[in-house]
Amino acid sequence: MGRGRRYDPERRQRIIDAAIRVVGRSGIAGLSHRSVAAEADVPLGSTTYHFASLDELLVAALRQANEGFGRALRESGALADPDADLPGELARLMGEWLGGERTGVELECELYLAALRRPALRPVAAEWTDGVVEILSRRTDPVTARALAALMDGICLQVLLTDTAYDEGYAREMLRRVVLG
Repeated sequence: MGRGRRYDPERRQRIIDAAIRVVGRSGIAGLSHRSVAAEADVPLGSTTYHFASLDELLVAALRQANEGFGRALRESGALADPDADLPGELARLMGEWLGGERTGVELECELYLAALRRPALRPVAAEWTDGVVEILSRRTDPVTARALAALMDGICLQVLLTDTAYDEGYAREMLRRVVLG
């Protein structure tokens, strides 16, 4: 009697986690079904079974990577408090995120920016932006919320690309200017 298919309910998630590690180590150029299968320690056919294309795998990885900062925003009690200092809390959260594990922060940005060249990723990048705008719209109007999201993206990219230290005071002041109009 032949061996049946092994039940492995976590395999899809392990493949996504492996893709994130591969991109974190080798960039998107290093991502292939073969490199992910080796990293996840699964047969090559498993990666193509769960993800027919690399773009599908990147979409799943981007969705997972985007959870870092988005979760911090959603869980911030200060953002839910109408009397809390919105610019101060956003500046603090960006500082925590940028001060975290650098590979994860860079990976999140790399996957987000990959949407420039990979149209399949654009809806996921837009979902992330829309989610941030929705959260911020609870404290301000949607137009200001979108401007805050754009400013936060810009500040984070500048810190990562220029390898300069994050200046929370500067971020707080710029965010305050946007909030005050």
